[in-house]
Amino acid sequence: GVGVLVNRPFEGGQIFHKVTNLAIPEWCKDFDCNSWAQFLLKFIISHPAVTCPIPATDNIKHLVDNMQAGFGRLPDQKERLKMIDFIKAL
Repeated sequence: GVGVLVNRPFEGGQIFHKVTNLAIPEWCKDFDCNSWAQFLLKFIISHPAVTCPIPATDNIKHLVDNMQAGFGRLPDQKERLKMIDFIKAL
């Protein structure tokens, strides 16, 4: 019964430094994911304990991309584990 907010999940953009030159994995399209921001946000919002992420941005292009994470299918538990393994391997 407690809401969980994830404030600034992109760590001020620092998290993107590891993936800037990488394409998102093809399997991400299975859960309607088209960018690294969507990859990260879909991972966060698909967690059963999370109520709402708050990705701070003052860039309208980033805002629109972030909003797309709320559309389409979210990753299931098996896909979430695959996402974790992928990021750990970087």
